[in-house]
Amino acid sequence: MSEKKPSWWVATIPFLVLTISLIIVVRIFGPDSFLGGNQVCLILASGVAVGISMIFYKVPWKKLEESIAQNIKSVATALLILLLIGAIAGSWMVSGIVPSLIYYGLHVITPKAFLIATCLLCALVSIMTGSSWTTIATIGVALLGIGEAFGYSSGWTAGAIISGAYFGDKISPLSDTTVLASSAAGTDLFTHIRYMLITTVPSISIALVIFLIASLTHQVSDVELAGEISQALKETFNINGWVLIVPIITGILIAKKVPALLTLFISAFMAGITALIAQPDVVWSIATGEAVTGFHGMSFLEGFKGIMITYYGDTAVETGNSLLNELVTTSGMNGMMNTIFLIICAISFGGVMVGSGLIPSLTEAITKKVNSRVGTVTATVGTGIFSNMITGDQYLSIILACTLYKKMYEKNGFEPRLLSRSAEDSATVTSVLIPWNSCGMTQATILGVPTLTYLPYCFFNYISPLMSIFVSMIGYKIVRKVNP
Repeated sequence: MSEKKPSWWVATIPFLVLTISLIIVVRIFGPDSFLGGNQVCLILASGVAVGISMIFYKVPWKKLEESIAQNIKSVATALLILLLIGAIAGSWMVSGIVPSLIYYGLHVITPKAFLIATCLLCALVSIMTGSSWTTIATIGVALLGIGEAFGYSSGWTAGAIISGAYFGDKISPLSDTTVLASSAAGTDLFTHIRYMLITTVPSISIALVIFLIASLTHQVSDVELAGEISQALKETFNINGWVLIVPIITGILIAKKVPALLTLFISAFMAGITALIAQPDVVWSIATGEAVTGFHGMSFLEGFKGIMITYYGDTAVETGNSLLNELVTTSGMNGMMNTIFLIICAISFGGVMVGSGLIPSLTEAITKKVNSRVGTVTATVGTGIFSNMITGDQYLSIILACTLYKKMYEKNGFEPRLLSRSAEDSATVTSVLIPWNSCGMTQATILGVPTLTYLPYCFFNYISPLMSIFVSMIGYKIVRKVNP
């Protein structure tokens, strides 16, 4: 084997191929590019990386294959979680949980404070659960419906939901990304969280001010629309407060640190039972394809069929309101298959880039020229964002940023908590802004809002990395030890 390492400019070739091909695919297919075009672009870029590494640098295929397999293994649990989230999306809707949340929300939340209330509510739920994905898939979906009723664009509402959810995920001790960043950088978990508050609190504060101004200046497009949706919900679903026992129990399981897969499975199962009890007419309609108004009782097989379709397939319920019809339509597990397809392709691309040595060669070129406080943090933040783009996964991005820069922080005399904070300020929060990243694709699928539509309104998510760099510029609470 050749000991020759790829130059940094060679490492950019697969990324350039990916970027150009994605631009062409998006231009041709538009929003439908996620149905397969984006995935093919990732496979094409992976092939270019394989060709470069095998032909010019004599990297054996077995090494690349092992790197890909290791990456796919690392996200196996996340793929199963995606399937269960799809099942929850369907079962929580058909059981009346999400419709009840929308109904009560329309009567409690005022339009003039909707965006800031949405951001704060999602932040609170995400802190308690430690999961932005769970927050967005449950309360986030309900809030999106409320926003539609109040006349807010889907981009604004999704931006407020995502900003709050990722703020909570970022500082929650229950969050897997928070634990991963602190452990990968070699710092204490709560030290890491406290240090993140220096950049995270100002970032969310700026975002909340923007959402408050947008809420106060918002003109409700149709004052009767909220009332119409509320009435249609009540006529179609059995609106009951007791169905909210399911999300309450789900929250308790999460707080008790029950494994995510088990928690989501129990939640979906409880929602299915709730649907049979509270919404038998809706379940019958899904099973038979007939209107809800024709319900006169159902057999065991019809009930079983309706719940199975709710878990895995498309569920369309006629409510008499066209806007509400779109809101209560779900795709179950099947709706997650394109996302899973994308994640596998993105993870494979990341595996090839790491196994071939292309990513390390690129970052090594950066570290040789960086030793200042601002340069060190900026390089880490830039790597976190760049890794999100080329690996398609926030976990890999956090690991790469911490692993590649850990020695540089030690050499330059910076504390490991600065490294962990810089990694989270970039890798965690920007993952949802990239259309082909697992987070970006997942949230776009769950909310039904394209990534590029909500991106301009996710203020917290792109203020955070900028705030990290700004704090490094003023040097607030950044201690540098001079190595002897």
